[in-house]
Amino acid sequence: MPRDLASLRTVADYQFGTGAGAALFPPEEDLAVTRSKSGRPRQVAGADGDRLISLGTDGRFTLGTAGGRRLLAALDPPRGRVVVGDESAPFVRDGKNAFAKFVVEADPEIRARDEVAVVHEDGHLLGVGRAELDAAAMADFDTGMAVRVREGAE
Repeated sequence: MPRDLASLRTVADYQFGTGAGAALFPPEEDLAVTRSKSGRPRQVAGADGDRLISLGTDGRFTLGTAGGRRLLAALDPPRGRVVVGDESAPFVRDGKNAFAKFVVEADPEIRARDEVAVVHEDGHLLGVGRAELDAAAMADFDTGMAVRVREGAE
């Protein structure tokens, strides 16, 4: 298990930036790793049982809201964030998608298909999902989906 966590930390640092691995999978926490039939890690949950990440067949993580909260705490703004205003907040919180028209700011490093946290202007997490557009397109477009929200935060 420790070797698995070291590998998962490396993948997190690569996908989300330096420090993400330690934030998602702290060495002192007793994490629950669910495995596929082949023995490959599929999901990681925190000590409280909340899903932090799932590991896709492509080797990339998909975030749970608990994982999104940990990343927000570890990464300096605007890293990994898509910021929306009051108009969009209740919808994203309910798990509905975030549209480009309502994006206030986005991490300039975001590319389409990246995992991102959708946050309110005041900084609190609204949901997590997959970017459908890169950051420049989110800023330029007045129509279209910016983030396919997988899970809304309460």
